Amino acid sequence: MVKITDVARHAGVSPSTVSYALSGKRPISEETRRRVHDSIRALGYRPHARALAGGEPDVIALVLPLRAGVHVPVAMQFAVSVVTTARAYGRDVLVVTRDEGADGLRRVAGTALVDGLILMDVQLHDPRLPLLRALDRPAVLIGLPADHAGLTCVDLDFGAAAETCVDHLAELGHRVVALVGSPPEVYVRRTAFAQRVVQGFTAAADRHGLVSAVHPCEPTPAAALRLAERLLREHPALTGLVVHNEAALNPLLDAFGRLGLRVPGDLSVTAICPPGLAESARVPLTSVTLPAAEIAGRAVELLLREPAGDPVPATTLLPPALTVRGSTARRTAL
Repeated sequence: MVKITDVARHAGVSPSTVSYALSGKRPISEETRRRVHDSIRALGYRPHARALAGGEPDVIALVLPLRAGVHVPVAMQFAVSVVTTARAYGRDVLVVTRDEGADGLRRVAGTALVDGLILMDVQLHDPRLPLLRALDRPAVLIGLPADHAGLTCVDLDFGAAAETCVDHLAELGHRVVALVGSPPEVYVRRTAFAQRVVQGFTAAADRHGLVSAVHPCEPTPAAALRLAERLLREHPALTGLVVHNEAALNPLLDAFGRLGLRVPGDLSVTAICPPGLAESARVPLTSVTLPAAEIAGRAVELLLREPAGDPVPATTLLPPALTVRGSTARRTAL
């Protein structure tokens, strides 16, 4: 993909001169303007809206692939916050939901309409990252890949969130705990947030000397019942649960109820989820808040700060906040 720096090098001018030739923000000689436009045609450069306007992003692309295993209601919380925050700054948002990987990102970035990008559903080794690093416009990831050098990222600290849930259960005396995680396809893609939850859960369980297990779960009542039966069969002393699967929360509560367990009398349940979901569950859930609105709003603000020349932190991880509700209690001595 041809960048503005390539045009500048070809024309023998600075990148800012190319920008001025496109936007008309400052006067330049006719000879220089002609040389810049000759280079643009020769290289096939397609200027984006920010280069034409010579300013901050006016149209933001939110790249939110609705892949298998993505919980759409929570994804839409992020999308709504991106849109409302962008509008507060006078910006418009183009939402892209097709799962096209690097090809889709190239298609979106190649249009003159889009001059800033926010990417979601980030994988640990995301194939979109090499292209993202080569773009000549600002971009922010909602998520933290394994190699985030040269990228701007914002997210909940999911590893610390899982550790906080395990710490809470350990403080209540629970010695056998399990993580019910995202649907299997999320782990197959090595989605960053899901991987970091597993890492944090396992690290905290090991630190406390707990017996632990990790299981993905399809978001259906049948799958929740099968998993509940398996957990009790393989870990009959199980008394603590961490759930990071919004769609499976109520099915799991129902499943353990069918199997004769009371929450929190027999089983203490914690979750990583939006607060509204925790509060409205069949049993109000002790949870680490997934602050979708704050994360998405931060992403927009970081995106707008970069072209303005303001310092932008490479990585912003929001610390976990645990709210204790009615789903956890001290373990009853056997």
